[in-house]
Amino acid sequence: MELIQSLLKEMEQEAQTTRKMLSIIPEDKFNWQPHPKSMTVIRLATHIAELPTWVSMVLTTDELDFATAPYTPKVINSVEDLLAHFEESLADGKAHLEKATLSQFDEKWTLRNGNDIYDVSPKGEVIRMAYCQIVHHRAQLGVFLRLLDVPIPGSYGPSADEEFKVAVVDMPTV
Repeated sequence: MELIQSLLKEMEQEAQTTRKMLSIIPEDKFNWQPHPKSMTVIRLATHIAELPTWVSMVLTTDELDFATAPYTPKVINSVEDLLAHFEESLADGKAHLEKATLSQFDEKWTLRNGNDIYDVSPKGEVIRMAYCQIVHHRAQLGVFLRLLDVPIPGSYGPSADEEFKVAVVDMPTV
């Protein structure tokens, strides 16, 4: 169960950064988008908030078929609602991961749209991909917020907007 414990730890570590990012979104910018092909801020943030449920979906199904399960995002009207949605999704993902068995990680999972198959991978790999999607879309949100002049919190250390000090170490002279 070491792998599952590691995934749970990583999920919580990424959740801390995700909470910081979601909590700073200006509600008056929910409908802003940097380009017509881009998602709006709230659409992107809602997707980030729901991504932990992909862990649950992967562990409890054998596929996602967009042709038979059309996507309808939850309607979010405030940062408070967004954070609550994220916490629900996170709790759901964690609960399913805590009950998972290692043998499930080797089972195949398919992503498709009717007869068009996009991917068939072991469930363990799809769970890792879901984690990567959270990080990827969170970075997109960071760019959106930067373009809106919103100070960005650090993800894996301080950001350019956070005050940090570089330690000066005396090096011995040679």
